[in-house]
Amino acid sequence: MIIVLKAGSSDAEVEDVCRRIERMGYQAHTIRGELRTVIGAVGDDRGKERLKSLESLECVETVQPILQPFKLASREVRAEPTVVPVNGERIGGKAIVVMAGPCSVESREQVLDVAHKVKAAGARILRGGAFKPRTSPYAFQGLEEEGLKYLAEAKRETGLPVVTEVMEPEKVDLVAQYADILQIGARNVQNFSLLRRVAETKKPVLLKRGMATSIQEWLLSAEYVLSGGNPHVILCERGIRTFETSTRYTLDLSAVPVVKKLSHLPVVVDPSHGTGHWEYVEAMAMAGVAAGADGLIIEVHPKPEEALSDGPQSLKPDRFAAMMQRVRRVAQALDRDL
Repeated sequence: MIIVLKAGSSDAEVEDVCRRIERMGYQAHTIRGELRTVIGAVGDDRGKERLKSLESLECVETVQPILQPFKLASREVRAEPTVVPVNGERIGGKAIVVMAGPCSVESREQVLDVAHKVKAAGARILRGGAFKPRTSPYAFQGLEEEGLKYLAEAKRETGLPVVTEVMEPEKVDLVAQYADILQIGARNVQNFSLLRRVAETKKPVLLKRGMATSIQEWLLSAEYVLSGGNPHVILCERGIRTFETSTRYTLDLSAVPVVKKLSHLPVVVDPSHGTGHWEYVEAMAMAGVAAGADGLIIEVHPKPEEALSDGPQSLKPDRFAAMMQRVRRVAQALDRDL
């Protein structure tokens, strides 16, 4: 249920409504908009009609049911788009935020080199994997904390915030020491214990869609983070598995406007994983922006032919810079910044 307060309700009135909601056995999540405040009451659907009694309070305008199975992620709760702040950057606003860097952090020299080059081309956030979930147990699994330290050094040198993946609940505190955004990979989108754990950090969370995950399931995964008290969720469309074999996955760009209709959360697009081939990345990056994406996440490697993971889908720095010029023109046509 959502409790819509009248315009001009005081902080004391908001706190009083929250206490009443909690006494009824529900979690209260306050969402402050430009015109009024809405409080989401989340919990067991049985007995939720009791919440209607809050309409008797002077400060309450109405109490309405949330029709979607995802509650706090729904546009019903928050009509205005959520903007996630990340160290001075804002994901979900007018500017399209590009995150770029290597799939895997392989060495200090590699990540520093890439960080400087993607920043010069216009990237706002550095991506790089220190812990790598690989299909084969024999594949490169990442440098772990050593890789995190290289990312932190790159951040100090360039000023770029860092997004990197966390794979296990036990590693959340470690990764959170170094990362500005905690990435939940496609394979962990329904790892509910991990989602609950990253919620506790209150750090921004980049939640990738699973390769066989419906949009509703994806948004319900976001709900785990939101209901844990962390409102800073960024959704990432990275391709789904279909019968097509010409690309690594099928990048579902229709998901961007669909999610924008259903949810207030920002959406970024990953054309690197979505296609699996560097020569398709630029076209799908431009298409993602045209579809309404709030950002892009792009893999860049100085020598893709020598990469320890995902070389075929990685752009060389000069190709990334050329792509940024073309993507910028698409953004400008839509009256957005890059």
